[in-house]
Amino acid sequence: MMAPEQPTTPARTPMRPVRPMRPAKLADMVAGALRERILNGDLPDGAELPKQEDLLAEFGISQPPLREALRILESERLITVRRGNQGGAVVHRPSETAAASLVAMLLQSRNATLGQLLDAMAAIEPLCVAAAAGRADRATAVLPVLRATIDASVAAIDDADTYTGLARQFHHDVVATCGNTALEVVCGVLEALWTAHVDRLARDTGALGTYADLAARKSSAHEHERIYSAIAKGDARAAERAARAHTGDANRGGWRLDLTQPVDAALLFGGTR
Repeated sequence: MMAPEQPTTPARTPMRPVRPMRPAKLADMVAGALRERILNGDLPDGAELPKQEDLLAEFGISQPPLREALRILESERLITVRRGNQGGAVVHRPSETAAASLVAMLLQSRNATLGQLLDAMAAIEPLCVAAAAGRADRATAVLPVLRATIDASVAAIDDADTYTGLARQFHHDVVATCGNTALEVVCGVLEALWTAHVDRLARDTGALGTYADLAARKSSAHEHERIYSAIAKGDARAAERAARAHTGDANRGGWRLDLTQPVDAALLFGGTR
C-alpha cells in the first residue's frame, strides 16, 4: 500500500532584494536650497550667487557636488555660470519666455499646430481681460498701461510693422495686468510662443496679413478701445465678450501664416528650421 501523498507547499516567488534608501545627493540638496532662495526672491534677478568659497563653507561640501549643483540650476535656467577669471553665477528669476521654450518642445513633440496655439490663446486671453476688469485697483494698475500702448499704436497706425508690434504689446499688457497670477503665467507662456512665431515667420518676411491693410489696423485699434472701455467701466462680461470677438475666428486671418504647420521650438532658442 502506497503512503498517502503529502500536501505540497506552494512555491514562493523569490523577492527582489530591496535597495537601501540613500539620502538625497549633496548636489541635489544644495541645488534645492539655492533654488528656494531664487524663487523666494532672497536672491533677486540679476544678482550674483555668493562666491564659491562661501558656498563651500556654508554647506560644508567639496568642489565636485557644488559644481554639480550649479550645473543643475543652470540647466533649469535659474543661473548663468561665467567661466574664467571673471567667473561667477548670475541669478535669473523664472520668466514666461524661459517657460515657453520648454512648452514649445513639449508641443512640438506632440505635433501641436499654430492653429491650436492660436485657439488656446483665444480661449484663455478673454478670461484675463475679464479678470482685469474685475480688479478694484484697475484705475491705477491696469488702465494707464493699456492707455499708453493704445495711444502709441494709434500714433503708429500708418506704419504696419510698428503697429503690429504694439498690437501684440496690448495683448501682452492685458495678460500682465489681469491680477490672476495663474492666468498670467499660462497665457503669458502662450503669448510668448505666438509672438516668437509671428516675429520670425510673419514680421521678418513681411507676411502681416490683414495688418498690412490700413483699414484693418484701424479696425483692430477700435476693438482695443472697446476692450479698454469695458475694463475701465469694470464690466467683466462686456470686456470678455469684446475680447472674444477680437480674438475669435475672424482674427485667425490676421496673419499670413500656415496655421497647420507645427509649433517650432527652435524659434524660442533663436534658431530656424
